[in-house]
Amino acid sequence: MSWLEDRSVAVITGAAVGDALGGATEGWTPAAIEERHGGRVRGIVGPWYPNWQDARPIAPYHKGDGHITDDTLMTRALVEVYAKRREHLDAYAMAEDLVPLMIGEPRWIPELESTALLLQRVFLAEKWLVARLHYGHVDPREAGVGNVVNCGAAMYVAPVGLVNAGDPRGAYAEAIDLTGAHQSSYGREAAGVFAAMVAASVDPGATLDDVVAAALDVAHDGTAAALRAVVDAVSGRTAAPATDDEERELARVVREAVAPYDSVGPEYRQMSMDARRPSRTKSIEELPVALGLLVAHRGDYRGAVLAAVNYGRDADSIAVMAGAVAAGLGGSGVVPSEWLDEIESASKMDVRETGRLMAGAAADILRADRERALSRLAAIDAVGTGERA
Repeated sequence: MSWLEDRSVAVITGAAVGDALGGATEGWTPAAIEERHGGRVRGIVGPWYPNWQDARPIAPYHKGDGHITDDTLMTRALVEVYAKRREHLDAYAMAEDLVPLMIGEPRWIPELESTALLLQRVFLAEKWLVARLHYGHVDPREAGVGNVVNCGAAMYVAPVGLVNAGDPRGAYAEAIDLTGAHQSSYGREAAGVFAAMVAASVDPGATLDDVVAAALDVAHDGTAAALRAVVDAVSGRTAAPATDDEERELARVVREAVAPYDSVGPEYRQMSMDARRPSRTKSIEELPVALGLLVAHRGDYRGAVLAAVNYGRDADSIAVMAGAVAAGLGGSGVVPSEWLDEIESASKMDVRETGRLMAGAAADILRADRERALSRLAAIDAVGTGERA
């Protein structure tokens, strides 16, 4: 495979594996996860409740057993939009192409164990896209205003980083434009920063330090503060966690660092009164936690993803972000094939093919970017000399 194809497959599969593993522990505390599974989760596990069809609070979703969630389903849909347009996307592309996929093309939904519309699987913050853009005919650039502020837009923007490979600022700008149709405030900001991190991770020769620098370079307000706080909290460690107790301590340190910026509050299922409202001082929890776990695990895929899975709370989205960046840095070979094979089979989805589809679209987009860059360089030279070449 070419570098771009390998990294595209890596990012897409790395995110999907994190999604599937984390879906089984989403919403719970680390202590509850260990009690339920007889210790820390170390791979694919079954649903929280054996009677998942009618057990609250997540019925009727069959989470666990290698099933991807809406994070990967939305990522796949965005990849399809890139593959169709083969150009950089903006908020209008969400209205014109992504929303029609959500409401017009039935596909297999693993957690529902049936073919259904993507709209029927996503939660309210993502249904907002359809309500505002399809039914409300709101200006796509402003449609995200008023939505609950969460990680809903950030969870599926890894493809934006791939079409801006090596250009974190370009990825940030495109994600901010694109997700204006979906989110506002720190939810939109997180999408931009995550896209920048992915773009930095797939730059040949990139290191984890480059990813951290890219995140801090583009981030603003509470998101920037939360990222710095988490990185500072874990950077002094001399080695990655090697025991269960060290992993538990890492989770505690990361949670303590991000807590002042997290509007949800200490009880994930009983949110605080000001949860998920726009703010200049707050951040979604998932992105800084993912970065903190990556830094503590020195970018190791398995370590960072399993740390996210056992962190609980919004474990699937945290593992998506950690998994995408770790795989972007390490390549497709760092994503455990034993997990990926089982997830593809259980979810009835060729995740590797999604990565290859993304690579083809990204190659065309980057080729056009190069031609535009050369043309722009010639124009700059002409302005400087006063003569057109």
